[in-house]
Amino acid sequence: MISKFSRNALFSGVAALGLLVSPTVAMAETLADAMIAAYRNSNLLDQNRATLRAADEEVATAVSSLRPVLQWAADFDYAMSQPSMPADRTTASLELTASMTLYDFGRNKYTIDMKKESVLATRAALLSIEQEVLIATVSAYTSVKSKAEQVSINQNSVRVIGEELKAAQDRFEVGEVTRTDVALAEASLAAARASLSFAQGELTSAREDYKAITGKYPTSLAAMPAAPQAPKTLDEAIKVAQRNHPSIAQLQHNVTAADLGVALAAANRRPTLTGALGVEHGEEGVDSSYAGLSLSQTIYSGGALSSAHRTAVAGRDQARSALLQGGIDVSKAVAYAWSGIEVARAQIRAFDEQIRAARVAYNGVREEATLGARTTLEVLDAEQDLLDAQASRIDADATLQVAYYTLLQAMGLLTVENLKLGIPTYDPAAYYNAVKDAPYTSSQGKSLDRVLRAIGQD
Repeated sequence: MISKFSRNALFSGVAALGLLVSPTVAMAETLADAMIAAYRNSNLLDQNRATLRAADEEVATAVSSLRPVLQWAADFDYAMSQPSMPADRTTASLELTASMTLYDFGRNKYTIDMKKESVLATRAALLSIEQEVLIATVSAYTSVKSKAEQVSINQNSVRVIGEELKAAQDRFEVGEVTRTDVALAEASLAAARASLSFAQGELTSAREDYKAITGKYPTSLAAMPAAPQAPKTLDEAIKVAQRNHPSIAQLQHNVTAADLGVALAAANRRPTLTGALGVEHGEEGVDSSYAGLSLSQTIYSGGALSSAHRTAVAGRDQARSALLQGGIDVSKAVAYAWSGIEVARAQIRAFDEQIRAARVAYNGVREEATLGARTTLEVLDAEQDLLDAQASRIDADATLQVAYYTLLQAMGLLTVENLKLGIPTYDPAAYYNAVKDAPYTSSQGKSLDRVLRAIGQD
């Protein structure tokens, strides 16, 4: 749980995702809308939910190992006559047997506990996938908006340079400029149109990425919401991440499962007590029944049991090392995201200053050109400098927006629940609760069917 840095504080900015914008853009699609669509339509999430259900079933399989096994067998034999046997002979029998492991000295318990830890680890992995889907949505949303702005800037550039070309042509006709000035303006206009075509292509690609993530093309996208509030210090952000990141939870459950694996490998050296019951009915009405107990233990298996135990120990050591490295990786990801925010902010400040200066320079050069103190080339260069600064500012703003949510992802908090998007979320425990006792009866089967229908997997 988050203590000093509460979720309410963290997502005070994100709460603006669900607010209505101004009446003129009331129908605009918000970032929250995009996230909801991605969550509902993600094939990647569906794939990993199925993986989780398969892990749930492994618990049921382990539970069933200590239950009775009922089997039937029917035999029919035909023997042709021989000198010693004057007539053909047929025999038939029907046998019903029941067998059960009565005691395995803890092996089944260790197996069930291992599978449960695997379920918990898979649930944590599903949360990580959810974060990946949502950060991809943020990236796609900001990309569409920034590419659209790039198109707008390039369209304006084409318009302005077109006006410059017309002015150059008019001045050429009265002898104020040379043919070279007109050619320069024509070349700049062609370059601006090429840049516009490139920007339009980038926007088309961004729209396709958006559709691939959300399931639909973007329409009118609303402005980005207020940035989510970040922790005050990097150390505080790292502490939150160490407590909440699903990848660390996944690795912790893997360590527990590996510890149980070592105990299971040791238990495999112990005996097994089984019981069996059987009833047989012959074609002549002869019935027989039997009951028995069997205690067995492997004494020597060519070193296989010892090797399995050493393998389990190595797996445990690997899981523990992975957990330690996972903590380092999470801290590093938080630090990178934190740095990304700071760098983007600094870039935006620099680009704002560059835009201000470039606009002043462009306006001045243009005025001086009307007086004959500047050439057409200088005007076009100044206009290109302003365009480049504006384009860089757009990219930096998109980078900053993604960086904020990347920090949330690095902290393990970029989930539908934490973002308070207000939609029903997938319940990872629903299917588990329906199958954990290895259901067989029709009532349990109907309950399971209802769960499948509820999650849309019938």
